[in-house]
Amino acid sequence: MGKVFAVANQKGGVGKSTTVVNLAAYLGLKDKTVLCIDMDAQGNTTSGFGIKKKTLTSSAYEMLIGKEKIQNCVVKTSFRNVSVVPSTPDLAGCEIEMVNLENRVNRLKMQLLTIKLDYDYIFIDCPPSLSLLTLNGLCACDSVIVPLQCEFYSLEGLSQLVETIKLVRANYNSGIDIEGILFTMYDSRLNLSEQVVNEVKKHFPDKVFDTTIPRNVRISEAPSHGKPVIYYDRYSKGALAYENLGLEILGEAPIRKEKKRFFSRK
Repeated sequence: MGKVFAVANQKGGVGKSTTVVNLAAYLGLKDKTVLCIDMDAQGNTTSGFGIKKKTLTSSAYEMLIGKEKIQNCVVKTSFRNVSVVPSTPDLAGCEIEMVNLENRVNRLKMQLLTIKLDYDYIFIDCPPSLSLLTLNGLCACDSVIVPLQCEFYSLEGLSQLVETIKLVRANYNSGIDIEGILFTMYDSRLNLSEQVVNEVKKHFPDKVFDTTIPRNVRISEAPSHGKPVIYYDRYSKGALAYENLGLEILGEAPIRKEKKRFFSRK
């Protein structure tokens, strides 16, 4: 049975979709079958895999309101072993429709029960808010990956998310836990980055991934080409970082970082 991760943080622009796309792509290359569920109306995970939204006939929206079974919404990507339940702009109004639906916080969970056995890993890309869509993701998952940008305001958002997870554990999903906090856009040249890392480790000593994701040009460029960074530039620092994150998820030893070269790739 596949393990289900919600990738969540109510703060936008912290690297949730980037993490889903690149982690899924690496695990696919490791011969793991992966399903990504795009629960964000912006659809960055969908476009990050090169899927054209205008060509879609069914999506996460139809799945959540009960018009389609999840199996009919899955789109196979051109990347090895990775499939997606895509997002469309229709998802923006989905919460209004879901308010009056029966069992509205467990709509996604009920759909996943019919498909979990088909995949090794399932990643839910939650929207940047503590909304009904995010709540569906938290109720459906086994654990939460929390991408955290290395800046001061991120600390406030983290404490709010932790409280939300506690509420979900008490009322809807007793097994939910934080898989790990992932530092993104890390810049070792900035004292602030190190201060944020140390502060989070002080409060969550056992919940921080060893891997940090650096600020990297290749990570930023890859989505415009509709590719994960490991397919766009296999030897970039960004690709190496997501490889190491994938190895952490798999419980394997990380790749040793290359020694700096005078003409190394970005």
